[in-house]
Amino acid sequence: MSGLTVARLQLFHYPSSTVRTTVISSKLHHYFPSSNRYRPRTLHNFSTSGIAQSSSSSSSSIVGDLLDYLNESWTPFHATAEAKRLLIDAGFELLNENDEWELKPGGRYFFTRNMSCLVAFAVGQKYSVGNGFHIIAAHTDSPCLKLKPKSASSKSGYLMVNVQTYGGGLWHTWFDRDLTVAGRVIVRGSDGSFLHKLVKVKRPLLRVPTLAIHLDRTVNKDGFKPNLETQLIPLLATKSEETSVEPKEKSSTSSSKVTHHPQLMQILSQELGCGTDDIASIELNICDTQPSCIGGANNEFIFSGRLDNLASSYCGLRALIDSCVSPSNLSSEHAIRMVALFDNEEVGSDSYQGAGAPTMFQAIRRIVGSLAHEHVSETSFERTIRQSFLVSADMAHGVHPNFSEKHEEHHRPEMQKGLVIKHNANQRYATSGVTAFLFKEIAKLHNLPTQEFVVRNDMGCGSTIGPILASGVGIRTVDCGIAQLSMHSVREICGTEDIDIAYRHFKAFYESFSSIDKKLIVDF
Repeated sequence: MSGLTVARLQLFHYPSSTVRTTVISSKLHHYFPSSNRYRPRTLHNFSTSGIAQSSSSSSSSIVGDLLDYLNESWTPFHATAEAKRLLIDAGFELLNENDEWELKPGGRYFFTRNMSCLVAFAVGQKYSVGNGFHIIAAHTDSPCLKLKPKSASSKSGYLMVNVQTYGGGLWHTWFDRDLTVAGRVIVRGSDGSFLHKLVKVKRPLLRVPTLAIHLDRTVNKDGFKPNLETQLIPLLATKSEETSVEPKEKSSTSSSKVTHHPQLMQILSQELGCGTDDIASIELNICDTQPSCIGGANNEFIFSGRLDNLASSYCGLRALIDSCVSPSNLSSEHAIRMVALFDNEEVGSDSYQGAGAPTMFQAIRRIVGSLAHEHVSETSFERTIRQSFLVSADMAHGVHPNFSEKHEEHHRPEMQKGLVIKHNANQRYATSGVTAFLFKEIAKLHNLPTQEFVVRNDMGCGSTIGPILASGVGIRTVDCGIAQLSMHSVREICGTEDIDIAYRHFKAFYESFSSIDKKLIVDF
């Protein structure tokens, strides 16, 4: 089992019971908050025989591996670092955007940007210039709290940590949680260089306490409506007599030592194995310490933070890796298979590492140029884009049993029923009739279920990176996602079966799209 610390092994160790013969059962017993083992059920409303034909690993599940990934990936930096590790272990070659690329058919490559964005791709053995890219795109970020540049403050005898809200979170769910910090740090090296390091403090460090009902008698009637600037500030410690958030000697230079509590800096230095004076810069998120786990009476749910959208990211990444495990997997492939994981989707994608940047399309242009081995015509890139197809994978709104009226009556996605294809006439999603058809044909070929979603006409519709990428250069796009509840809560929920269905659908997309796409001609 990859990535599990001793503490987590102890946390998830339960009395032994009969081990079922399936791979999924032996893997997942570490992830239960009870002694029950995972009992995989027959997938709903479709034959499992078709799935067995679509994947050589159909008898096993990736849910346990997803839980590992979630428990490692507290921030976009950690999610990207873990994806990097998985790709290297699978034999992918790390590229640098600053270098010339020397690529070849059958090769598998990837690069990172800002250590929060990643693009990986596998070149078909029969690729020729002008052929398309088959892409799954998702995002690594989730709504959270982030430390302000000057986080140290104190109130009423407590040391407080000032935070910013990132994205559209359900902020009331962050109250009364066991919180900590994770992110990245710039450390001064002994030789004068600067080192980029990731840090994760695993023990509970912070808390945002709610106000006792005795002091807020109308909260259940009027609703809990905290002021996000003044009442969403985590407690770090009690303030001792000698503690002060102001530096004893004012300096003309800014330093993390005077902008963040010394206690916090000391904890970070211990985690990093360096002195507090060596910490030059920090970029930290507030994180929930509760591990991701399996739940439900039938062990059919995943309870976790950051399912939106690390669940999609992992399914896409794993599908790419498993679709080209051996050279024979690419021997008859004419296209290039790609996964792109972006940061900052929750705040609009307009950043160096977001989908609004030309990262993916620049990579496509460079790949085409490197594989040409001769002069590339002016239309090579344009022909490539015309033949390409993008799956924008972002979690979907499953119907809530207590609020079913919030969904359009005939489009109420359920858990355990397969990927949800998202439609919006006003182009908040990039799905068209053609792209939905092609994506559903893949599912039909492999006997996988799909669902469809449209928002009610009297409600606003969210969006994804799909329209951003589709309109960027004109690439055919379908928007889809795994049904979930509690989206943007500190603790979300999705179905275990949907994870495996999404993985199989994405893997089938990589393996089957070329043969399906050539059967349909739209513009002639």
